Amino acid sequence: MIRCRSTLAMIEKNGYSTLALRRLTGGKRRLPTRVDFRRADVIRERGERVRRLSISGVQDKISVRLQRGRLVITDEGGEFLLKPIPGTPLPFFQDQVPANEHVTMQIAEQVFGIDTAANALIEFADGEPAYLTRRFDRRQDGPKRPMEDFCSLAEQSRDTHGPNYKYDGSYEQIGKLIQRYCPAHRVEVEKLFRRLCFMYLIGNGDAHLKNFSVIASPDGDPVLSPAYDLLCTTIHLPDETRTALEMFADDFETEAFGINGFYTASDFMALADRFELIPARRDRILAAFAESDHLNQVTDLVRCSFLSREAQEAYLTICSDRRKALAMQL
Repeated sequence: MIRCRSTLAMIEKNGYSTLALRRLTGGKRRLPTRVDFRRADVIRERGERVRRLSISGVQDKISVRLQRGRLVITDEGGEFLLKPIPGTPLPFFQDQVPANEHVTMQIAEQVFGIDTAANALIEFADGEPAYLTRRFDRRQDGPKRPMEDFCSLAEQSRDTHGPNYKYDGSYEQIGKLIQRYCPAHRVEVEKLFRRLCFMYLIGNGDAHLKNFSVIASPDGDPVLSPAYDLLCTTIHLPDETRTALEMFADDFETEAFGINGFYTASDFMALADRFELIPARRDRILAAFAESDHLNQVTDLVRCSFLSREAQEAYLTICSDRRKALAMQL
């Protein structure tokens, strides 16, 4: 028995569980665990195609589709994004980034019920790991679903706000934009709040404006898109700030932050109040991230993930520390 390359459930042979295949392929029976090209090929292909592709971000990634049981690089009709080990040097665990993103996405969905893009950890032809995620902005019949990130909604770009434009904002600002653009904003803001608690718990210090988006629902209304680009960035960059954005849209600071110098449950409660969340629901969400049972589930998934033992220890240390912060109140 070995682990499914998507859900991490126990299966009989290397590959995917039935549930994972359904999510990843829409019911197709075959999905490879290895592609027949290497990371260098992705970097070269991306350089050649960059003017034609519409994939945002600076990380090396490329669009692929499933063709006769193989994943092939494509300009059009891409079903998945393939992300290798990043080319930008990182202080720690450079080769663990794909496994980090994979297990973090699984934790978000399996432990905390956060809607995520279907994903898996696969290999290049030389055995090097790569993160694979299904594109949720594509309908099964082919056309793209309208989607905008929060830099676009806030009308911020490099030209208007400088090179750090995606970090020029706050999580409260994202909530206010949801309230402005999403008809079912009470539901969507609560989803945002849950994700922010999760990102803090797992040490995601790079959750900037472009890492949140709205997408057209089946009815055509804008809703918060499935979560993507979730990983514990702190194991790679331990000296980074705890959050990519300020929590509040103005110079407001809670008494708790003034005392502690970092965000705690008191800050998240204040943010939820600004989002106009029902207090009982706010407290229930926050409690879920401070519960020992949930941390045990996180531990179980991390322990059976594809992370190295050393990276697992670093990951769980961060989660334990953040859990304590999410339980602290004045």
